[in-house]
Amino acid sequence: DLKAGGREDSHFGLADIHVEPITLSWHWSQADLAVGYAFWAPTGDYDKSHPGLPGKGFWTHMFTAGGTYYLDAEKTWAVSALNRYEIAMEHQDVPITPGNTDTLEWGLSKSLTKTIDLGLVGFYQQQTTDDSGPGSSRALDYSVAIGPEVSLFCPKLGLFTSLRYLREVAVNDRREGNVA
Repeated sequence: DLKAGGREDSHFGLADIHVEPITLSWHWSQADLAVGYAFWAPTGDYDKSHPGLPGKGFWTHMFTAGGTYYLDAEKTWAVSALNRYEIAMEHQDVPITPGNTDTLEWGLSKSLTKTIDLGLVGFYQQQTTDDSGPGSSRALDYSVAIGPEVSLFCPKLGLFTSLRYLREVAVNDRREGNVA
């Protein structure tokens, strides 16, 4: 649900395509580390008159670094952090280039079985540069969220899925809502 101008709105649709052509990772007995480069292609549902749609309407470059530390030898408890820096390109429908964004995601998880993990996750996202172009915003927005997550792995099919619900607990100069 999105809150805009005192009203609530919700939408289900396709988001932009994420392509990650480069990922490097290292694995040790109690820790994992990864770095990568990705980009977002503006292929999702987007309409400038409906800002709640999941497509952004512009290309984005993304640089990522993250790690996981296992708190026990059996690797049933884990603490992880992932940092992403996104560099936005000019919007395809309006002459505005959104500001760059830094996102820190974190998690604490417990493996219940070899295929089921439960955890507490969250993020802090901050716009780091001003938007540019005529009529663009000069406010640097941010958002903080926290919530539960369950991850499931099906070895026979080689499938992994994760379900999470994040409640935004602090928001500045952007729409407030929940992320599922």
